[in-house]
Amino acid sequence: MKTNQKSQRPYAVYVVEEGDDAYWTKIGAAWRHEDGKGFNISLSCLPVNGRLVVREPKVDEADAEAGR
Repeated sequence: MKTNQKSQRPYAVYVVEEGDDAYWTKIGAAWRHEDGKGFNISLSCLPVNGRLVVREPKVDEADAEAGR
């Protein structure tokens, strides 16, 4: 892992299974490349169905109040 990855908050990677209700399961994390043109993705499992979704990291209330 590069040093810039340690300092950035990772994006969350989910597999979404459709049906009567959509089921979102977090399966990994993604870090944006320094040039902004891609991601490094680390998965803890491989999905056999569904679609992959990468979401921006959530801002913690304490971080938002501190202006981070």
